[in-house]
Amino acid sequence: MTSSGPNQSPVNRAQRRADAPTNEAGAQYHVHLSAGQIPDTVLMPGDPGRVPRMQASWDEGEELAFHREYRSARGVFKGVPIGAISSGVGAPSLEIAAHEFATIGGRTVIRVGTCGALRAEIEPGDLIVPAAAVRRDGTADRYLPLDHPAFADPEVYTALVEACERLGFSYHVGIVCSVGSFYVGQERPVTGGFWQSSVDGLIDDLRKAGVVCLEMECSALFVLARLFGMRSGAVLGAVANRVTNAFGDNGAEERAIRAANEAVVILDEWRRLKTAAGKTNFYPSLLRGT
Repeated sequence: MTSSGPNQSPVNRAQRRADAPTNEAGAQYHVHLSAGQIPDTVLMPGDPGRVPRMQASWDEGEELAFHREYRSARGVFKGVPIGAISSGVGAPSLEIAAHEFATIGGRTVIRVGTCGALRAEIEPGDLIVPAAAVRRDGTADRYLPLDHPAFADPEVYTALVEACERLGFSYHVGIVCSVGSFYVGQERPVTGGFWQSSVDGLIDDLRKAGVVCLEMECSALFVLARLFGMRSGAVLGAVANRVTNAFGDNGAEERAIRAANEAVVILDEWRRLKTAAGKTNFYPSLLRGT
């Protein structure tokens, strides 16, 4: 299914540019969205199949576009506008989704994904809220050198923690490692027997450094969203444990969606508090009206 979304008219071919590509309707080339079509806060799953599940969890919603791995929807949850845009697997396709969303007015992105835990006590089904990420994604380093940090926006991170607490979910916080490879890059054996000594001990080394899980997009999102003028955070459902070798969803994706939805509501609550107090940043004393 491919959709260009509503309220779009064809653009003269001479107006289209290779350095800022649009589709024939004038929308963003990959996500097929234009300014004003989607709220400025979106959930960003990798899997396009999660977008209808997100939409179904809202009080109301509608699909907007579906082109390649980029599927989008908009709706309302507890009175707050909310959207979703899938990004596909890995950092290169997330770069496209994040940039095109920013180009049409995006301001906040919450990655809603899955991961492989690196602590024995993290059960499949638990959630992880990353504070920062080790940069092995292979995309953000095209923008900034690896010594530049990748960190979640503190307000988005705190809202996600608050959401997990409100919902009573089992969750963990810490640093994650984002890699550009699902197999060898995460110390998994591959067909054909290829292996290099540099892979040996990857998981042990990460665990010794206090890294809580492996995944594929957070570090790119944290770096690029900030460069594109947005704030970002993430909530990840653990579907594997690389220490115990346990594997299974156990409701992880559903809990991650619910936590992300609730975080959007919390961020809106805090926005109103900041506006009333004439403040730019949220801080705990605002909850006491001081």
